[in-house]
Amino acid sequence: MHGNTIKAPSGLKTRPFDAIRAEVRAFFDVHEQEGSHPGGVHLEMTGQNVTECIGGSRTVTFDDLGSRYHTHCDPRLNASQSLELAFIIAERLRKRRMGAKQSFLSP
Repeated sequence: MHGNTIKAPSGLKTRPFDAIRAEVRAFFDVHEQEGSHPGGVHLEMTGQNVTECIGGSRTVTFDDLGSRYHTHCDPRLNASQSLELAFIIAERLRKRRMGAKQSFLSP
């Protein structure tokens, strides 16, 4: 996640959730195309209800950033955004596993 920060109009550093999601999808796409196995992902996240990254299903906007921006370093995904991304990753891994099972069973 370290390469996808932007500066909000307020001057706060943030990360767009859509950019994080796209980066994670690209990561899995590359491994799938190369026939390799992803070893893991590194996410800056917290279980707190912070407003440091914009976007997600409970949309955090540029205007929301200042309300609960608590990081002293890099913007983190909040609890809702973290769970949303975890389910995206889990679904991707499930589809990969099911595809491998089908390939194994095919003649």
